[in-house]
Amino acid sequence: MPDPKPDATRIHLRRQPRAAVSFDLRPEPGACAQIAEALDITALRKLRFSGTLEPDGARDWHLAATLGATVVQPCVVTLAPVTTRIDTPVSRRYLADWQEPAGDEAEMPEDDTTEALPDTLDLASVMAEALALALPDYPRAPDAEIESAQFTAPGVKPMTDEDAKPLAGLAALRDRLRPDGDDPDGGDG
Repeated sequence: MPDPKPDATRIHLRRQPRAAVSFDLRPEPGACAQIAEALDITALRKLRFSGTLEPDGARDWHLAATLGATVVQPCVVTLAPVTTRIDTPVSRRYLADWQEPAGDEAEMPEDDTTEALPDTLDLASVMAEALALALPDYPRAPDAEIESAQFTAPGVKPMTDEDAKPLAGLAALRDRLRPDGDDPDGGDG
């Protein structure tokens, strides 16, 4: 992660006095370009990560921050650039006695904001992770429409949307199997 000044975004939690720490990160355009490239987005026009890191009990820490960003991503339909404004709260709890789930399978904890207490917390990494989680999964331009497309091997009838519906052919099958003269509703008259 880009870090213009060594240790400018790193907090040594185990050596940090038990007092609140305020932070306000605003990466320069070059650092934003590196973050955009790392996240595979077209551009990152603005980025701000500000908040506090406060002691929580005798050994734990709580981070409460706000992430603000303006990102540009390609539209999932047309690949046209889509600009999105992100403003989201970020909360993390760093626990000294946090236990890694054991076994091959583990249930997702109810509180997904908790993590093991690191020796050093890199706020730039927390910012980049929060941005990655906040990005729209399927950015779409306002006027983007999916057009009908059919792909098939030569000489094969293309499958339509109607063909893909699992029960689409049942009515036609019922009509073919019905003896002549039967009432389609099963009534007597």
